Amino acid sequence: MLPWIVRRTRLPLLTLRCVGCGAASATTGEGRFRVNANGKLLDVWLLVRCVACDRTGKLTVHERTPARSVADLQAYENNDSGLVARWLLDPLLARRNRFTLDWTDAWHLATPPEPPDPWWPVTVEVSFADPVPVRPDKLIAQGLGISRGEAERRIKSETSLVRRINTDFSFMVLPAD
Repeated sequence: MLPWIVRRTRLPLLTLRCVGCGAASATTGEGRFRVNANGKLLDVWLLVRCVACDRTGKLTVHERTPARSVADLQAYENNDSGLVARWLLDPLLARRNRFTLDWTDAWHLATPPEPPDPWWPVTVEVSFADPVPVRPDKLIAQGLGISRGEAERRIKSETSLVRRINTDFSFMVLPAD
């Protein structure tokens, strides 16, 4: 059995319309939060930057939340990079702030350095270190260095190969005819 691991290489871009120039992409850059206090209530935003005009926008993380119920307040104030990644990858934050993630060139497939043994069939276990949505047929073709058409002919899997997934799966590689 061969282990493959999908890891993110950087935080993904956001597909989010800029109010200044109308561009469709934004980035979290170095990852900064803005915390604003109004009495005992806090607002916390994740700051994003337009990739075209560099205009700063805000994604609402907490809105009018009592200060004592914000558990990671020190991490927000210190702009903790792990917290930035956790919030950016949170699907509820994306839905509430109406953005999607663009994972283009933001992930890497780690495969064993040696080619598989010539004993066929070969089973491959794919695990995701981060929730990177990929199409299994493209991932398999890239990992094996074959075309997607050949991958569809040589791969047996219980997972649909044409729908994006971000959960672990396995497949079997059959010998070439």
